[in-house]
Amino acid sequence: MTADHALDPALAVSAPAIDQPALSPRLYNPDLAPSSLEGRTWGGYSIFALWTNDVHNLANYSFAIGLYALGLGGWQIVLSLAIGAVLVYLCMNLTGDMGQKTGVPFPVISRVSFGIFGAQIPAMIRAVIAIAWFGIQTYLASVVLRVLLTALDPALDSYDHDMWLGLSSLGWVCFVSIWLVQFVILAYGMEMVRRYEAFAGPVILLTVASLAVWMFTQAHGQIAWSTGAPLEGVQMWRSIFAGSALWLAIYGTLILNFCDFARSAPSQKTIRKGNFWGLPVNVLLFAFITVVICGAQFSINGQVIQSPTDIIKTIPNTFFLVLGCMAFLIVTVAVNIMANFVAPAFVLSSLAPRHLTFRRAGMLSATIAILILPWNLYNSPLVIVYFLSGLGALLGPLYGVITADYWLLRKGCVDVPQLYTEDPAGAYHYTRGVNLRAVWAFVPAALISIITALVPAFESVSPFSWLMGAAIGAALYLLLADRRKTFNDVSGQAIAVQDIQH
Repeated sequence: MTADHALDPALAVSAPAIDQPALSPRLYNPDLAPSSLEGRTWGGYSIFALWTNDVHNLANYSFAIGLYALGLGGWQIVLSLAIGAVLVYLCMNLTGDMGQKTGVPFPVISRVSFGIFGAQIPAMIRAVIAIAWFGIQTYLASVVLRVLLTALDPALDSYDHDMWLGLSSLGWVCFVSIWLVQFVILAYGMEMVRRYEAFAGPVILLTVASLAVWMFTQAHGQIAWSTGAPLEGVQMWRSIFAGSALWLAIYGTLILNFCDFARSAPSQKTIRKGNFWGLPVNVLLFAFITVVICGAQFSINGQVIQSPTDIIKTIPNTFFLVLGCMAFLIVTVAVNIMANFVAPAFVLSSLAPRHLTFRRAGMLSATIAILILPWNLYNSPLVIVYFLSGLGALLGPLYGVITADYWLLRKGCVDVPQLYTEDPAGAYHYTRGVNLRAVWAFVPAALISIITALVPAFESVSPFSWLMGAAIGAALYLLLADRRKTFNDVSGQAIAVQDIQH
């Protein structure tokens, strides 16, 4: 790709009548270009299926079950998750509209607020988190596969006692197998991701619904709505709102880069429809299933399970046990791809567009996920709590800065061609390609978010660290932003979806 390629005027929508800028090979390749109208195949069902997989994954069930174990009753859990789902729904719509209107992925939309090169700051934070969790989730899925294989063929257990770099022979086979499945799916591009997510969504929905019905019959219709005396008063409401805030924080990664998927949606109405059925409605169903499963189990033996897999292990029929394990393997792969594979593929591609296509960047990030030996990360509480949780605390401030810039300052107007040019007079060049005002707003907000999330003295407000970070980041950015320059950049422009010649 050479720098003399320009936007195709025939495909521009409401573009300003100005000369198109030269495209920089350091900022552009076809995978980073705005999505074409013909390639927008993510309809309402595709987005609904995307969220179905993510909502009904094992980690979320463990989180919701934790609320039950802490003393919240059935209706309190449903209310807590419902509030959290509405917050996630609203945030996802804001991010989704950004991606759908501009047609660009997260690393490119970040250039609007942070600058054409400053965007590498949020992009790299998101990529490091994603790569680490991709490796960890792949390892956890391989553990399920290993247990499943040894259950089907006990003779395989003999290959599970040696050790090489922290994994047994069987462990390596399972890990590499899950890794290859995910890589093959991504290698065929976002369309294959969409198809796999569409396939996996109904599978997990049917599985957890069937599991809830089975548990309800096992308990003879008796559901324990709490584990004892339910919380009341101020303590109850704090726990409800803390659960809502933590649910929002769980989705902090996808809230940030949902535009990677929304850019392939045909309209904003499609995004809102898919988000509505996939988030508030789906989360309510998820909450009721959690209450039924936990309440039935507690009614049977007075114990609180840690995960739906604890119930699956007790299924007496081997055939249905295998089906249950396979369903959770399928959804784990689906969640891992959407949350931890797509994001770093776009990010690494944006760092070296001339050399890294989406597929090559995906292969590189997947390879790094192996080299970091993720099972060692997972087995280290220090890494999980302080490193990954600390990085996760940065996501709220990033979202605050990016969203405040796009919606409150620019009113949704973005000059898309300027996102791919190094012209010093470009709208998003700022100071040597970095918007220092965004950095100045991000840093103190990030420090406050990290402190409230990790320092024990702030344990009472730690569940709200994502919200606090987002609010502080947005407020500081609005205070520091050069409003006159921003107004001059976007006044009179109504930029919508544009395509670039490949």
